[in-house]
Amino acid sequence: MTDDTQDAPQHRALLPGQRCRIRVFDVASGEATTVHESAETLFEAPNWTRDGRLVVNADGLLWTLPVDGSAPPGPVAIEGVPALNNDHVLAPSGDGIFVSGMDFHLWEASLSGGPSRRITSEDGPLHFLHGVSPDGRTLAYVRLEPAGDDWWANATIHEIGADGTGDRAVTTHPGPADGPEYSPDGTWVYFNTEQFEPGRAQVARVRPDGSGLEQLTTDERVNWFPHLAPVGDLAVYLSFPEGTEGHPADEAVQLVLVTGAPGSGATGPSADAWRDGRVVAEFNGGQGTINVNSWAPDGSAFAYVDYPVTS
Repeated sequence: MTDDTQDAPQHRALLPGQRCRIRVFDVASGEATTVHESAETLFEAPNWTRDGRLVVNADGLLWTLPVDGSAPPGPVAIEGVPALNNDHVLAPSGDGIFVSGMDFHLWEASLSGGPSRRITSEDGPLHFLHGVSPDGRTLAYVRLEPAGDDWWANATIHEIGADGTGDRAVTTHPGPADGPEYSPDGTWVYFNTEQFEPGRAQVARVRPDGSGLEQLTTDERVNWFPHLAPVGDLAVYLSFPEGTEGHPADEAVQLVLVTGAPGSGATGPSADAWRDGRVVAEFNGGQGTINVNSWAPDGSAFAYVDYPVTS
């Protein structure tokens, strides 16, 4: 980036007495199971692959582990990328993954390791990936244009081709907005935004062409990172206490499960369903918990990370 007053974000580390737990919430039973726990490494942001692995990040690298926790996380040997943050999204084709680098650019890589490819070319704005269209041809990302020390002075939702062409704005309000993700049929982009009420992020959706903006949550809490199940009628989002600024770590957060009407899965639950979401977990977390889509391919479960601290 061009402003020397801005410093690249640093990799997070566990606090003294803190643990990191990668967990899987089963929708049918309503129970969560810990599949990996560490007092040394702070893992973040699970994805769930078609072949039964979780993809997480830690220490600037991607890691994978079996969903059942039968083996510990192992690093993915991606070549040519800078250190990575916690914005990574699986390619619909299978082994590919799109990632955000600490250089504020978007990259394409493989979970098998090997060479990578930089997608974005424009320096200055900061690019943070969150969504990929069902056909894998288009990415949805957050475009930050900082003003001095204010990183969130202008945060809008953009689309760009996976080949690096066709960058364009989906939202133009300065927001801030974050977490854009496509519905399973690609007809909506779900995200969180403060444009309805400054300082209080709420879940919304908009058509990829920028039309049809609709607010979905309307409560007093601060709501981030909506994720739709790939199939079925479910969604989940992360909810912070009232008055929270941004999406910090180590807050008393909730995961809210949204259940849509039968047949709504391709586009996502209705606005009424979002307002009737049910809290299914409460814990110490926030940043890193569920920054990216972590649903199982069959919509039966999702993964998340919590960060308990020993008193």
